[in-house]
Amino acid sequence: MSTGTDPLAPLAQLPGVPDAVAEVRKAVDRLYGHRVMRRRAAEVTSESALRGARASAALAGADWPLEEVRRRSDFSADAEARTVGAALRIAAEAGQLLSVWRHSPLQVLARLHLLAVGDADPAAGRPRRAGEASEELFPLELKPVEGVEADAVAGPPPVLPPAPDAEEVGARLDQLSRLLVARAEGQGVGTPALVVASVVHGELLALRPFGSHNGLIARAAQRIVLIAEGLDPKSICPAEVGLAELGTEAYRRALAGYLAGTPEGMAAWIAHCGRALRLGVRESTAVCEAMQRGMV
Repeated sequence: MSTGTDPLAPLAQLPGVPDAVAEVRKAVDRLYGHRVMRRRAAEVTSESALRGARASAALAGADWPLEEVRRRSDFSADAEARTVGAALRIAAEAGQLLSVWRHSPLQVLARLHLLAVGDADPAAGRPRRAGEASEELFPLELKPVEGVEADAVAGPPPVLPPAPDAEEVGARLDQLSRLLVARAEGQGVGTPALVVASVVHGELLALRPFGSHNGLIARAAQRIVLIAEGLDPKSICPAEVGLAELGTEAYRRALAGYLAGTPEGMAAWIAHCGRALRLGVRESTAVCEAMQRGMV
């Protein structure tokens, strides 16, 4: 498959998307060039995973302070604790699943769900079956952080459509998997990583393939794609942090654009993901600066 026949290639040319791609690339390159990365990259990766997991859990309804997440060792006390624990387990293993992802993305998604719910759950690691419901994607409203430019919003939050039925979920997951495997084999490699990661993220949120933890899994999958596509090979850019900073209202509105499938909606979703990724870069840059000053 050449880049001309890559089904994602047209998305990269939508209005505003080339600029979003360029801005992300510039921000990521600047972070990778930080002097701290030459000797403490593994520490930055570890801190990025922790902060990304905390933010992803917050978006799923468990908005804990970072130091509380860092301090705790027992994540079984209640529903919020279990959500934070699930996010941490997913973040800890996501970067180790790259080789499997390249030839079997669905196997990785199943593994992420198993990590989230534990093997005692009979539904662990398998997509929803006919008649099984999925959970609410946005159980908590996070207000945008002061000083962070969110997407312009007006009017009430959009009502998101229900998740597709099990048959459609299976078909679309298979299609997504085949597209990703083809890219791993060197087909359609011209499409920018931001676009591919945004599509994977949006598609998993749209499908909600599992009975629970779909948001955590979609955001982890986005991170894996950014590693696999070479944009963030050391996994130091926690886009989840940016999504939380922008707030769930902006997240929901951007996702509604993806679900609508219009050129404008798709471009807005990719731009939102790009903005979140740049904020994640800013977070890790602050970590690097703290390390350089001897504060970490």
